[in-house]
Amino acid sequence: MHPVIETVGNARNHAFSIRRHPPFLVAAFDAPQTMLSWSLTRPGFVVSRSVVWLEVRDGDLPLYVDPVELLRERMSQEGHAEAVHLMTSRDLAHHHLASAAAGDITSSCLATVGLSNAGRIGEPFDSSTPIGTINLLAHVDASLSEAAQLEALSIATEARTAAVMDLGLVRSGRIVTGTGTDCIVVAYPCEGTKMPFAGLHTDIGLSLGRAVYDAVTEGGLRWLAERSGV
Repeated sequence: MHPVIETVGNARNHAFSIRRHPPFLVAAFDAPQTMLSWSLTRPGFVVSRSVVWLEVRDGDLPLYVDPVELLRERMSQEGHAEAVHLMTSRDLAHHHLASAAAGDITSSCLATVGLSNAGRIGEPFDSSTPIGTINLLAHVDASLSEAAQLEALSIATEARTAAVMDLGLVRSGRIVTGTGTDCIVVAYPCEGTKMPFAGLHTDIGLSLGRAVYDAVTEGGLRWLAERSGV
């Protein structure tokens, strides 16, 4: 199958290009970015030029297959070994991009949203539910201190949770707050004066929170519409 090339937005609005060649979705940057995530294969602080999603199905992950090794092997075979890796059962044709500006800062979010195993924080997980997850790349076009990047990760997490709660999906009588296998990547340019803060009241926090909220909301509404027959 020939790659499906998708161009979304332009260089003024988004810091990365998007390319989908099933079963992969690639967000590629022109220059190296510092990234922070809990990716299965490249967690923590890393430097990379791309974030890559792998779409999988139940048949790809029988009980005897290690998902970490599967992800690492498939990415390496496709030439994405140095990327930050994400894995999802969501159809990667359904990816959602949003951007927002505040002051001199522009933030972008690329998200895939599945809510099959959504639950509420602090509640037991129902292992009988299908696997479905939220994976997102949140990018800020300003360099961040290490503390600010940790703060930006908390802002992205808060925005994702707010978006999920506003969807109003209820399990066991309570509004869900996320899924059991979410993953967030926060990225920013390696070069430049490092911004010390990224809280809710900063331009970074404002733009990043809005971009993540909008992308997750759009993806969540699409997922709900598919299951309601709308």
